Amino acid sequence: MAVYENASEITVEMMNLSDASARTAASKSHSDEDGTTVPGGKLLRCVAVSFCLLCVLQVALNISLRLALCIEENYKTLTEERDELKRKLSNFGECHHYLNQGWVYFSGSFYYISSIEKTWQDSRDDCVQRGADLMIINSEEEQNFTGQYQKIMWIGLTDRETEGVWKWVDGTLLTTSFWRSEEPNNNGGNEDCVETNDSDHRNTWNDASCETKKFWICENKMAV
Repeated sequence: MAVYENASEITVEMMNLSDASARTAASKSHSDEDGTTVPGGKLLRCVAVSFCLLCVLQVALNISLRLALCIEENYKTLTEERDELKRKLSNFGECHHYLNQGWVYFSGSFYYISSIEKTWQDSRDDCVQRGADLMIINSEEEQNFTGQYQKIMWIGLTDRETEGVWKWVDGTLLTTSFWRSEEPNNNGGNEDCVETNDSDHRNTWNDASCETKKFWICENKMAV
Protein backbone atom coordinates (compact mmCIF):
# COMPACT_ATOMS: atom_id res chain seq x y z
CA MET A 1 0.00 0.00 0.00
CA ALA A 2 2.88 2.35 0.81
CA VAL A 3 4.48 1.52 -2.50
CA TYR A 4 1.40 2.64 -4.33
CA GLU A 5 1.31 5.86 -2.32
CA ASN A 6 4.98 6.59 -3.11
CA ALA A 7 4.36 5.87 -6.78
CA SER A 8 1.45 8.27 -6.73
CA GLU A 9 3.54 10.96 -5.10
CA ILE A 10 6.26 10.40 -7.67
CA THR A 11 3.75 10.67 -10.48
CA VAL A 12 2.32 13.90 -9.07
CA GLU A 13 5.82 15.32 -8.63
CA MET A 14 6.74 14.40 -12.17
CA MET A 15 3.57 16.08 -13.44
CA ASN A 16 4.45 19.21 -11.46
CA LEU A 17 7.96 19.18 -12.95
CA SER A 18 6.51 18.80 -16.43
CA ASP A 19 4.18 21.77 -15.88
CA ALA A 20 7.06 23.87 -14.59
CA SER A 21 9.18 22.96 -17.60
CA ALA A 22 6.32 23.85 -19.93
CA ARG A 23 5.82 27.20 -18.24
CA THR A 24 9.55 27.91 -18.49
CA ALA A 25 9.59 27.00 -22.18
CA ALA A 26 6.55 29.13 -22.84
CA SER A 27 8.07 32.02 -20.98
CA LYS A 28 11.30 31.66 -22.95
CA SER A 29 9.38 31.45 -26.20
CA HIS A 30 7.43 34.60 -25.31
CA SER A 31 10.64 36.36 -24.41
CA ASP A 32 12.13 35.38 -27.76
CA GLU A 33 9.09 36.71 -29.54
CA ASP A 34 9.18 40.19 -27.97
CA GLY A 35 12.91 40.37 -28.64
CA THR A 36 14.08 40.89 -25.08
CA THR A 37 16.40 37.91 -25.04
CA VAL A 38 17.27 37.61 -28.72
CA PRO A 39 21.06 37.96 -29.10
CA GLY A 40 21.82 41.54 -30.41
CA GLY A 41 18.27 42.77 -29.76
CA LYS A 42 19.40 45.71 -27.65
CA LEU A 43 21.90 46.72 -30.35
CA LEU A 44 19.18 46.66 -33.00
CA ARG A 45 16.97 48.83 -30.84
CA CYS A 46 19.81 51.31 -30.35
CA VAL A 47 20.45 51.45 -34.09
CA ALA A 48 16.77 52.01 -34.80
CA VAL A 49 16.52 54.77 -32.19
CA SER A 50 19.71 56.40 -33.53
CA PHE A 51 18.37 56.30 -37.08
CA CYS A 52 15.13 57.96 -35.96
CA LEU A 53 17.10 60.64 -34.15
CA LEU A 54 19.19 61.24 -37.28
CA CYS A 55 16.02 61.62 -39.33
CA VAL A 56 14.65 64.13 -36.85
CA LEU A 57 17.93 66.06 -36.88
CA GLN A 58 17.96 66.08 -40.69
CA VAL A 59 14.45 67.47 -40.82
CA ALA A 60 15.35 70.11 -38.24
CA LEU A 61 18.48 71.02 -40.22
CA ASN A 62 16.51 71.37 -43.47
CA ILE A 63 13.95 73.61 -41.76
CA SER A 64 16.73 75.71 -40.24
CA LEU A 65 18.47 76.14 -43.59
CA ARG A 66 15.24 77.16 -45.31
CA LEU A 67 14.49 79.64 -42.56
CA ALA A 68 18.03 81.05 -42.83
CA LEU A 69 17.69 81.45 -46.62
CA CYS A 70 14.29 83.07 -46.23
CA ILE A 71 15.63 85.49 -43.62
CA GLU A 72 18.63 86.31 -45.82
CA GLU A 73 16.42 87.03 -48.85
CA ASN A 74 14.05 89.16 -46.80
CA TYR A 75 16.99 91.07 -45.30
CA LYS A 76 18.43 91.70 -48.75
CA THR A 77 15.06 92.94 -50.02
CA LEU A 78 14.58 95.20 -47.02
CA THR A 79 18.10 96.58 -47.42
CA GLU A 80 17.49 97.38 -51.08
CA GLU A 81 14.16 99.02 -50.26
CA ARG A 82 15.83 101.06 -47.51
CA ASP A 83 18.59 102.22 -49.85
CA GLU A 84 16.04 103.14 -52.52
CA LEU A 85 14.04 105.12 -49.99
CA LYS A 86 17.18 106.94 -48.85
CA ARG A 87 18.02 107.76 -52.47
CA LYS A 88 14.53 109.11 -53.12
CA LEU A 89 14.62 111.19 -49.94
CA SER A 90 18.04 112.52 -50.91
CA ASN A 91 16.81 113.36 -54.40
CA PHE A 92 13.73 115.03 -52.95
CA GLY A 93 15.90 117.19 -50.71
CA GLU A 94 18.18 118.02 -53.61
CA CYS A 95 15.23 118.90 -55.85
CA HIS A 96 13.80 121.16 -53.19
CA HIS A 97 17.16 122.92 -52.82
CA TYR A 98 17.63 123.53 -56.55
CA LEU A 99 14.08 124.69 -57.14
CA ASN A 100 14.43 127.20 -54.31
CA GLN A 101 17.61 128.49 -55.93
CA GLY A 102 15.86 129.23 -59.22
CA TRP A 103 16.95 126.11 -61.14
CA VAL A 104 14.66 124.51 -63.71
CA TYR A 105 14.08 120.75 -63.95
CA PHE A 106 14.00 118.99 -67.30
CA SER A 107 14.45 115.32 -68.27
CA GLY A 108 16.56 114.18 -65.33
CA SER A 109 18.66 117.35 -64.88
CA PHE A 110 18.45 120.75 -63.22
CA TYR A 111 19.42 123.82 -65.24
CA TYR A 112 20.48 127.28 -64.13
CA ILE A 113 20.13 130.13 -66.64
CA SER A 114 22.23 133.15 -65.76
CA SER A 115 20.88 136.70 -65.60
CA ILE A 116 24.27 138.34 -66.22
CA GLU A 117 26.99 137.83 -68.84
CA LYS A 118 30.49 136.44 -68.42
CA THR A 119 33.28 134.91 -70.53
CA TRP A 120 33.10 131.19 -71.28
CA GLN A 121 35.64 130.26 -68.59
CA ASP A 122 34.10 132.54 -65.96
CA SER A 123 30.71 131.10 -66.82
CA ARG A 124 32.01 127.59 -66.33
CA ASP A 125 33.65 128.55 -63.03
CA ASP A 126 30.30 129.87 -61.83
CA CYS A 127 28.62 126.56 -62.72
CA VAL A 128 31.31 124.58 -60.90
CA GLN A 129 30.86 126.72 -57.79
CA ARG A 130 27.18 125.79 -57.93
CA GLY A 131 28.04 122.07 -58.02
CA ALA A 132 27.35 121.77 -61.74
CA ASP A 133 28.99 122.51 -65.12
CA LEU A 134 28.10 124.14 -68.41
CA MET A 135 25.29 122.34 -70.20
CA ILE A 136 25.97 119.23 -72.30
CA ILE A 137 23.43 118.69 -75.08
CA ASN A 138 23.01 115.06 -76.13
CA SER A 139 19.57 115.06 -77.73
CA GLU A 140 17.18 117.11 -79.81
CA GLU A 141 14.89 117.39 -76.78
CA GLU A 142 17.63 119.14 -74.79
CA GLN A 143 18.42 121.35 -77.77
CA ASN A 144 14.77 122.39 -78.02
CA PHE A 145 14.73 123.02 -74.27
CA THR A 146 17.42 125.71 -74.59
CA GLY A 147 15.45 127.52 -77.33
CA GLN A 148 12.62 128.52 -75.04
CA TYR A 149 14.80 131.03 -73.16
CA GLN A 150 15.48 133.26 -76.16
CA LYS A 151 19.03 134.03 -75.02
CA ILE A 152 22.50 133.65 -76.49
CA MET A 153 24.11 131.34 -73.93
CA TRP A 154 27.41 129.56 -73.48
CA ILE A 155 27.18 125.75 -73.42
CA GLY A 156 29.86 123.28 -72.36
CA LEU A 157 31.48 122.66 -75.77
CA THR A 158 34.96 123.77 -76.85
CA ASP A 159 37.92 122.92 -79.08
CA ARG A 160 40.47 124.94 -77.11
CA GLU A 161 42.53 121.80 -76.46
CA THR A 162 42.85 120.75 -80.12
CA GLU A 163 41.56 122.90 -82.97
CA GLY A 164 38.65 121.25 -84.75
CA VAL A 165 38.24 118.52 -82.10
CA TRP A 166 35.11 119.50 -80.22
CA LYS A 167 34.73 118.13 -76.70
CA TRP A 168 32.21 118.57 -73.96
CA VAL A 169 33.29 119.73 -70.52
CA ASP A 170 33.15 116.14 -69.24
CA GLY A 171 35.81 115.13 -71.80
CA THR A 172 33.52 113.26 -74.21
CA LEU A 173 33.74 113.91 -77.92
CA LEU A 174 30.93 115.63 -79.78
CA THR A 175 28.68 113.11 -81.54
CA THR A 176 25.31 114.86 -81.96
CA SER A 177 25.52 118.47 -83.14
CA PHE A 178 23.16 121.34 -83.94
CA TRP A 179 25.41 123.80 -85.80
CA ARG A 180 24.00 126.75 -87.69
CA SER A 181 24.59 126.79 -91.42
CA GLU A 182 28.32 127.20 -92.26
CA GLU A 183 29.30 126.80 -88.62
CA PRO A 184 31.71 126.25 -87.00
CA ASN A 185 33.97 128.49 -89.07
CA ASN A 186 36.59 129.68 -86.53
CA ASN A 187 36.16 133.22 -87.80
CA GLY A 188 39.26 135.25 -86.97
CA GLY A 189 41.10 132.13 -85.88
CA ASN A 190 40.08 132.27 -82.24
CA GLU A 191 36.51 130.96 -82.00
CA ASP A 192 37.00 128.01 -79.67
CA CYS A 193 33.84 128.07 -77.52
CA VAL A 194 30.22 127.37 -78.44
CA GLU A 195 27.09 129.43 -77.87
CA THR A 196 23.51 128.59 -78.59
CA ASN A 197 21.62 131.57 -79.93
CA ASP A 198 18.02 132.67 -79.62
CA SER A 199 16.94 131.48 -83.04
CA ASP A 200 13.71 129.51 -83.33
CA HIS A 201 15.42 127.11 -85.72
CA ARG A 202 16.56 123.62 -84.69
CA ASN A 203 20.22 124.35 -85.42
CA THR A 204 21.41 127.22 -83.25
CA TRP A 205 25.07 126.56 -82.37
CA ASN A 206 27.81 128.98 -83.26
CA ASP A 207 31.51 129.01 -82.41
CA ALA A 208 32.65 132.29 -80.86
CA SER A 209 35.58 133.83 -79.04
CA CYS A 210 35.77 132.44 -75.51
CA GLU A 211 36.51 135.94 -74.18
CA THR A 212 33.19 137.32 -75.33
CA LYS A 213 30.75 137.89 -72.48
CA LYS A 214 27.43 136.07 -72.78
CA PHE A 215 24.74 134.50 -70.67
CA TRP A 216 25.29 130.84 -69.81
CA ILE A 217 23.39 127.72 -68.82
CA CYS A 218 24.56 125.26 -66.14
CA GLU A 219 23.46 121.65 -65.86
CA ASN A 220 23.41 119.32 -62.86
CA LYS A 221 22.37 115.80 -63.78
CA MET A 222 20.44 114.01 -61.08
CA ALA A 223 21.87 110.73 -59.78
CA VAL A 224 19.88 107.73 -60.97
